[in-house]
Amino acid sequence: MTTIGFLHTSAVHVPTFDGLTHQTWPLLATIHVVDETLLTQARAEGPEATRTAVLARLNELNYHGADIVCCTCSTIGDIAEQAEIDLPVFRVDRPMARRAVALGPRIGVVAALESTLKPTRDLIAQEAEAASIAISVELVVAGHSWSLFEAGDMEGYIRVITESALALEGRVDVIVLAQASMAPAERHLIGLSVPILSSPRLAVEHAATSSELTVPQRG
Repeated sequence: MTTIGFLHTSAVHVPTFDGLTHQTWPLLATIHVVDETLLTQARAEGPEATRTAVLARLNELNYHGADIVCCTCSTIGDIAEQAEIDLPVFRVDRPMARRAVALGPRIGVVAALESTLKPTRDLIAQEAEAASIAISVELVVAGHSWSLFEAGDMEGYIRVITESALALEGRVDVIVLAQASMAPAERHLIGLSVPILSSPRLAVEHAATSSELTVPQRG
């Protein structure tokens, strides 16, 4: 059975990505590795400091049979993609960034963590350069949202994310919810005049339809 491996820095993502995968691709297996210390270290010392630990976790997923790996943490996603491992690895927000560039050129980014801003901005710039498209990016940190997330107050977390995204309407052509944990805010923003992008569904679709895999989709 073909298997997607997921590298997480929070266990909250496990049911989200399991559900998205098995809902559409029931014959696709999933395995997960969760290591919260990766994000803690990245915030304290910078993403580069996690390189050795990230490689160790990717090797763990490889050992357990992953055919492709999605790193669901935007902060360390670039480090995961650069890992020297005989396994396709992509960051969760890459498919979303590619879609945002196509919908731009004015792209708004909402993040819950300051440490996510630079990796996300750099990724969008990379995708824009690859597509030869000129863009502008407006970055917003959603107030005290991360403290709510850490406290387990998901309702409050999503409320603050939603408010921050609403404030961008009229100034951008597309709004990117930079972290996978923000995806539930998408349903609160359906009425906006611009597209709202979150990463989980696009990432699962990318993994399941990757050229490295052949996976039947639910009809």
